[in-house]
Amino acid sequence: MAFNLTDTTEDGVVFLTLAGSLDASSAPTLQGKVQEAVKERVTRLVLNVKDLEYISSAGLRAILFAKQKLGSGADIYVIAPQEQVSHTLQISGFDQAVIIQEVYSPVEKS
Repeated sequence: MAFNLTDTTEDGVVFLTLAGSLDASSAPTLQGKVQEAVKERVTRLVLNVKDLEYISSAGLRAILFAKQKLGSGADIYVIAPQEQVSHTLQISGFDQAVIIQEVYSPVEKS
């Protein structure tokens, strides 16, 4: 399935909606959006992956790239992952680096 990415920014939060397959051919698109977010100094990146059917190791690297570029002060949310995507995030340990939720609900830092 082809990859599709749409984006909006609201109050310092970048919302990216991903659909299709996040793999070696589509990961650079996500990385480009992350670089734009870094320039805007966002504090949250919200990835709506409800319609993302597949994520490869290149897709995982794109998320890792986002985490590194945004820095420790920024949070990355992965919203509504399908079972296969959720499983990939869990077995690779990414569930420790990102906040996985069914519906976006900001986590307040204490």
